[in-house]
Amino acid sequence: MGQRYLIDTNIIIYNFQDEFPPECVEVIDKIFDESFNISIISEIEFLGWKNFSKEDLKDAGIFLDFACIYPLNSEIKDLTIKIKQKNNIKLGDAIIAATAIYHDYTLVTRNSKDFEKVENLKLFNPFES
Repeated sequence: MGQRYLIDTNIIIYNFQDEFPPECVEVIDKIFDESFNISIISEIEFLGWKNFSKEDLKDAGIFLDFACIYPLNSEIKDLTIKIKQKNNIKLGDAIIAATAIYHDYTLVTRNSKDFEKVENLKLFNPFES
């Protein structure tokens, strides 16, 4: 694949629930197989999703065992602050964007509009490909 990705929470949910359009499935499967990287914020958002049953929550935890989950560090914190200062963006989204930029990953998200003004952030929306 060559390109490395950070996967946004909405993409994790779509994948977990098998809700991708057929034309997206091949590329998404490849991304999850080769580059299942997420921010700690996405882990929190995903596991905190209110629509999970107890069984779903257990399965979600097992699913995330396959992910590389990036914690906050001082560099990501500082980058998040700069992103927040320059953009009208939610804190969680700013942390996710900062994590992607810091690790030189392309952010996979369906919510491109939430991130499009963030400088130096590469985006991929599988629903638009």
